[in-house]
Amino acid sequence: MPATAPRPRPLVIVTRKLPDAIETRMRELFDARLNFADEPMERAALGAAVRECDVLVPTVTDKVDAALLSEAGPRLKLIASFGTGTDHIDLAAAKQRGIVVTNTPGVLTEDTADMTMALILAVPRRLAEGERVMRNGDWRGWSPTWMLGHRIWGKRLGIIGMGRIGQAVARRARGFGLSIHYHNRKRVHDQVEQELEATYWESLDQMLARMDIVSVNCPHTPATYHLLSARRLKLLQPHAYLVNTARGEVVDEAALTRMLERRELAGAGLDVFEHEPAVNPKLLKLDNVVLLPHMGSATMEGRIDMGEKVIINIKTFVDGHAPPDRVLDGAA
Repeated sequence: MPATAPRPRPLVIVTRKLPDAIETRMRELFDARLNFADEPMERAALGAAVRECDVLVPTVTDKVDAALLSEAGPRLKLIASFGTGTDHIDLAAAKQRGIVVTNTPGVLTEDTADMTMALILAVPRRLAEGERVMRNGDWRGWSPTWMLGHRIWGKRLGIIGMGRIGQAVARRARGFGLSIHYHNRKRVHDQVEQELEATYWESLDQMLARMDIVSVNCPHTPATYHLLSARRLKLLQPHAYLVNTARGEVVDEAALTRMLERRELAGAGLDVFEHEPAVNPKLLKLDNVVLLPHMGSATMEGRIDMGEKVIINIKTFVDGHAPPDRVLDGAA
C-alpha cells in the first residue's frame, strides 16, 4: 500500500514579534513567517499577507478592516488573533468571505485585574507624583500636610463591565475594603453577587453619580463607544477617580481631559487611550493622572498563554475541527 503524502503545512503569517517559545513552536508546526523586527506591518505588507497566507495572526495594532479583507486570497480561511478584543477586525466582512476568527479569551484576566487594582491604589494616593518628586530631587523631608491623598478603604467602587476581568477586580477590591457596585449589560448570577457583596445598578447614570472610584472593564463595541460620554462624565462627583484598563474608545478622552484640567474630577488612571499610541498632550501635563503605555496584560506568563491559545486554535482548525476560541465561525 503506497504511503500517504504528507499534508503541506499551512502558511501562517504573524504580524508582530511573539515570545520566543511561541515562535519556535509555530515554526515546528506550521510554515510560519515571523516578524522579527517587531514593527507594525505597513498596510501594503498586510495586503500582501492576506493575499497569500492560509492563516493570519494579527494583534490589536493591526486594522483588519473590510478594505483589507477584500484583498484576501482564496487560501485565507482563519484569522487567529493574538489578543482578547476583536474590535480591530471587521467581523461582518470576515463572515461574508467565510473566514473563521478566533481570539485568546480568559488568559489575561488576572494580569489586567492586577493592573486595574494598582491604578485604583496609585491615583488616590498620588504614587506617580511622589515618585516624580523623588527622581527630580525635590523632596525636602517629611511633612504632616504634604502630598496628602485619600484612603480607599470604605469607598464605593463602580465597575463598568462585570465579566471575567470585572469580577477579578471586584475580588481584589473587596480585600482593600471597597464597597462593590457594578453596571453590566446583564445582571450577573445571584451567587456571584453574593460572593462579591456587589450591588447591581441597571442605570449607569445613577451609579456614576454615587461612586468614589469608577473602573472601566467592558469591551469596545459599537454599543460602548463613548459609553462614558461628556454628559455621563459630568455625573461623576468632583472627588471621584476614573480608572480605565479596557479600551480608550469607551471614554470620551477630550471631555475627560477637560474635566481633569478644571479639577472637576479628582484624578484618573489610564492604561489605554482613544487614539493610541497617540496620547492627548494635555493629559501628559497633568499631575492628577497616572498614565501607562497599554501594559495591563504585559506579563511573560500572559503572553505565552495567549500564544499557546493561538497555536491550539490554528492546529485544531488545520486538523479539520472547530477551534475552541471562535468568535466567528466563518459561515456566510
